[in-house]
Amino acid sequence: MWFTVPRVARVGCRFHQRDRGAVTVEGAVALCSLVLVFGAALSGVAAATDHMRCADAASEAARMLSRGDRVQAEEAVRRLAPDGAELDVERRGRDIAVTVRAGAAGGLLPGVDVRAEAHAEAEPGMQGMGDAGR
Repeated sequence: MWFTVPRVARVGCRFHQRDRGAVTVEGAVALCSLVLVFGAALSGVAAATDHMRCADAASEAARMLSRGDRVQAEEAVRRLAPDGAELDVERRGRDIAVTVRAGAAGGLLPGVDVRAEAHAEAEPGMQGMGDAGR
């Protein structure tokens, strides 16, 4: 017994042969999306880490400035904060406000800065802050 394949069935097979690369394209798009999401997550972790480093540096600098030691405060910022961090000091009476600011993720996220602020009270007997208020 012989069977012949109708022409309609053969046309359907050709349609599936033209569609063979669709899975490859979908896989490539999914892989690119996964890499993008992973990169965004890593950037967020890096920004959070930089923020913690700025907070540590601001706290240490405020402690040093409360003792009147500007040089040690700047050294603490260089040592603890991310590269390129800036130290800003403001004094209001006995209160010393320190702000440390840096680019997030080492500057890889343009326009995104992290900053932390710490406060300390000048220690008793300290006449002035020298050049700490500059």
